[in-house]
Amino acid sequence: MSDQNDPMAEIRASFFIECEELMEALQDGLQELEDGSEDPETINVVFRAVHSIKGGAGAFGLEALVRFAHRYETVLDEVRNGSLHPDSDAMKLFFLAADHLSDLIRGCRDESEIDEATSDELLTRLDALLGEDSVSEEVEPETFEVQGVSLDLDLDLGEEPDDSATVYTVRFKPEQDLFATGNEPSMLLRNLCDLGEATVRCNFADLPSLQDLAPETPYVEWIVELKTEAAEPEIRDIFEFVDGLCELEIIGGAAPATLDTSGPAEAPSAEEALPPPATGTADLISDDAAPAESTSAKVVPMGAKPAPPEASKDGEGERKANTTAAKSVVRVDLERIERLVNLVGELVINQAMLSQSLDEAGLSPHSDAMNGLEEFQRLTRDIQDSVMMIRAQPVKSLFQRMSRIVRESSAAVEKEVRLVTIGEATEVDKTVIERLADPLTHMIRNAVDHGLEATEKRQELGKPRAGTVTLTAAHRSGRVIIEVADDGGGINRKRVHEIAVTKGLVPAEAQLSDGEIDNLLFLPGFSTAKQVSNLSGRGVGMDVVKTSIQSLGGRITINSEPGKGTTFSISLPLTLAVLDGMVVNVANETLVLPLNVVVETLSLGKDDVQMLRPGHYVVRWRGGFVPLYDLGVMLGYRHHRQTDPGSIVLLIVLEDGSRAALVIDGIQDQRQVVIKGLDDSFYRAPGIAAATILGDGQIALILDPADVISGMGHIRGTDLMLSERKIANE
Repeated sequence: MSDQNDPMAEIRASFFIECEELMEALQDGLQELEDGSEDPETINVVFRAVHSIKGGAGAFGLEALVRFAHRYETVLDEVRNGSLHPDSDAMKLFFLAADHLSDLIRGCRDESEIDEATSDELLTRLDALLGEDSVSEEVEPETFEVQGVSLDLDLDLGEEPDDSATVYTVRFKPEQDLFATGNEPSMLLRNLCDLGEATVRCNFADLPSLQDLAPETPYVEWIVELKTEAAEPEIRDIFEFVDGLCELEIIGGAAPATLDTSGPAEAPSAEEALPPPATGTADLISDDAAPAESTSAKVVPMGAKPAPPEASKDGEGERKANTTAAKSVVRVDLERIERLVNLVGELVINQAMLSQSLDEAGLSPHSDAMNGLEEFQRLTRDIQDSVMMIRAQPVKSLFQRMSRIVRESSAAVEKEVRLVTIGEATEVDKTVIERLADPLTHMIRNAVDHGLEATEKRQELGKPRAGTVTLTAAHRSGRVIIEVADDGGGINRKRVHEIAVTKGLVPAEAQLSDGEIDNLLFLPGFSTAKQVSNLSGRGVGMDVVKTSIQSLGGRITINSEPGKGTTFSISLPLTLAVLDGMVVNVANETLVLPLNVVVETLSLGKDDVQMLRPGHYVVRWRGGFVPLYDLGVMLGYRHHRQTDPGSIVLLIVLEDGSRAALVIDGIQDQRQVVIKGLDDSFYRAPGIAAATILGDGQIALILDPADVISGMGHIRGTDLMLSERKIANE
């Protein structure tokens, strides 16, 4: 049966999406524990994440996932109960188990082969944390001998609860699906007993004769008399993960009563001691039997929300209800969002065409048509911003994946490495996040393998034993900047230059600047590894990174300081759909520049331009000098010409703070343009990021000014560095 006809396919897909969220919560919780958090709720979050994954996996018969999650959950339960205090080695094991749990989820989702050997090895190590008495526990129904007596799980707490305790009667009867999902009544009852003084009785009244017994049908229910200071919502939280998989009745609010805990009580009959079956609304206690001060006891099915308490005079109840309200989340297929984005792009194009048509018609700016057009433009911008917010996602999930890469890479090269993440809440287009995974993986491995020194060498240099890799994300100048930095020894530029000469990538007599030597790392086939390993040495790496970043309309730069470390900076557009652009004319061609890089427009005066050397000019600006480039010459539209006074110049600023001035022929407009990516069949010319369709139907190229200027020169402060050398792999 195909997935289209399978009614469970959609539910199964939703389960795996939920697993991604649970794994994110699991990683966050483990990180907090490793950082020294002692908040009990942290370990509860970790435990619930694994427990929820196990429960959902059981519903779909994913035995390998259930088996591993159950044993992992058992260890976490010991941590939650305070029986196990994890040290650094245990935390490393917990992280490895979380990584493998993620692999199991992915394998079950893709129906690929499961690595049983790794599962067995990790389970053995997890069992070792529990000691010899708790190994090789499997998920299987508990065996018991059917007798007409109750099962007493009363806990001797050693002290009497105070008079503020309340007596609750809890009736719990599992349904068949509860066992199918891997849940265990014994664990639920144990957690319930932890809330106070409890007497647990097991009722076998519905148990049929042996010949009529159906092995998969549950017949047993439990009655718990619980004396506790906990409120009813806290009791219901224990049964949160079996919502809809059992019958649950809680009768609360009675005055404290003396509980007979001297021994097991006889099982009550269905007519005598047991409340009636759940009907959803029937009262469980008669008016005669109910104490005067007790609350109205109703049967509340699992999943139903109890009636909110009456608000006090100061509105405390209402405020509490408002603060605990959960956000509503709707999961939408990415294809539908992509279609919506495309439609918004077409709307922007049509709005531009309408604007141009009305301008050409010569209508008065105060006419009704022009006023309506302004409102249409505003609504179009609001719609476009809203759609972009739907596509935007925090980089947190991507950074969490890099945590695993650091652990695996450091183990492979036997180095102690710590990952620090900054700006996890920075939002980026979802498409950008998905396509950044591979480049970041290469960069993280490069930082661990090449950037950081060996542990012994770091100690000799007086550095901390554990190296640090810092992953940062931030918004800057209308773009997203992602940096991968390490506190290692920096780039050995002498060795890099020697390898480049040996491989024939540059002439032996070439005099290269530090920046040019650093950029040699991006050449195809270049590697500084002395031998092939699992991480490096095969000549594939940073060139792939640069190509991947360029395909996203971004660029990558290197900043390295010997002895202090190296930083790789990736600059990416916020979105791959729409941008604010300045439409300009250059040599009878129409081009678009991102508006966020344009700082100022200038009209050149007679004494503003000075020649640095033949063919290279600078323009005086605010007491300093900025390199001047003719955009038409740089793009090959025309030959070099004398820059005349009165020429229009755009002053632009790049992410690193450097500035440049571009000579153009004219400015048409400032407008939103829809980014149309260039197909792989097109030649990727330097400086051309994408294309767009203007209001008159004309196609215009979208420029990346930094990429254009990088081939002509670079300036930092007042120090002008010009170079026309191009390094190619011939």
